[in-house]
Amino acid sequence: FHGFNKFFGEQQVLNGIDLQVQSGEVIVILGPSGCGKSTLLRCLNGLEVAHSGSLKFLDRELLDKATDWRDIRQQIGMVFQSYHLFPHMSVLDNLLLGPLKVQKRQRREAQQQAEALLERVGLLDKRDAFPRQLS
Repeated sequence: FHGFNKFFGEQQVLNGIDLQVQSGEVIVILGPSGCGKSTLLRCLNGLEVAHSGSLKFLDRELLDKATDWRDIRQQIGMVFQSYHLFPHMSVLDNLLLGPLKVQKRQRREAQQQAEALLERVGLLDKRDAFPRQLS
């Protein structure tokens, strides 16, 4: 983001945001309720329309009217605040749904990555659990 602005009617909710995240970098966006955290993330994924500034991902300007958001969303993950897992699917199957159906990746590769991520957050032992079995 560079000089990024977003309005809801007359109310400016994002004002001149500058943010750069390097590949592989993990960041936290922290602030009180209503400060624009979710709006910022929704803009990054094309779920909200920006009003001015620049938004680049992999050196592509995303605010261009020709941006194919379906393509971009295959490369940017997002978990909504009110997330829901499919209750009839295991944790692993929920994690594999996007990579297999949207990205058309090979199951073996996607499963290895999903299991590595579960291990990273200490949940590998829950891979076969169903949402009702989780706290």
